[in-house]
Amino acid sequence: MTDPDPAAGFDTARPSRLVVLAGPTAVGKGTVAADVRKQHPEVWLSVSATTRKPRPGEQDGVHYWFVSEDEFDAMIEHGELLEWAVVHKRARYGTPRKPVEEALAKGLPALLEIDLQGARQVRETMPGARFVFLMPPSWDELVRRLVGRGTETDEERERRLETARDELAAEGEFDVTIVNHEVHSAAEELVDLMLLDDEHRFDL
Repeated sequence: MTDPDPAAGFDTARPSRLVVLAGPTAVGKGTVAADVRKQHPEVWLSVSATTRKPRPGEQDGVHYWFVSEDEFDAMIEHGELLEWAVVHKRARYGTPRKPVEEALAKGLPALLEIDLQGARQVRETMPGARFVFLMPPSWDELVRRLVGRGTETDEERERRLETARDELAAEGEFDVTIVNHEVHSAAEELVDLMLLDDEHRFDL
């Protein structure tokens, strides 16, 4: 018996349309993307490269590609990144270009989960993508989630809150908004949007 084709049900004869998920810090982008990865193997998820250190439980090549500053410099120099940015005034994050282009060429429903700066760069380089903004239910809930993570110092938390205020103001730049009341529901709403988008991408 052979394993089912993850792309079954999709028109892989034509390039797919990239869906970009972004939103304020601590809104749960990574958690929503992880739920999509777990529940929907038919969706291809990009893995970003970053110069920050892994958090507990994060795996290289699964959650991020963890690279040195020199390795990141080389990726920029060789044009290997679709986008990149300095996030929270510290670590750099970027999207390897080749895997994204290969997934789209195969017709896979492709998801890119990145920060706001990166989303703006992708809009310039791939204007045909669909941009989805993940919104917290409220500002108080966003603060609660950030504090509850317990992974940042007080200084880092304040920096993230300052960044989040600016990021929330960018909602109008996006095509669609999904409110992250509950992770699985938000993930299913995102996948429903992606599958519809894949099905009708040439009518949009």
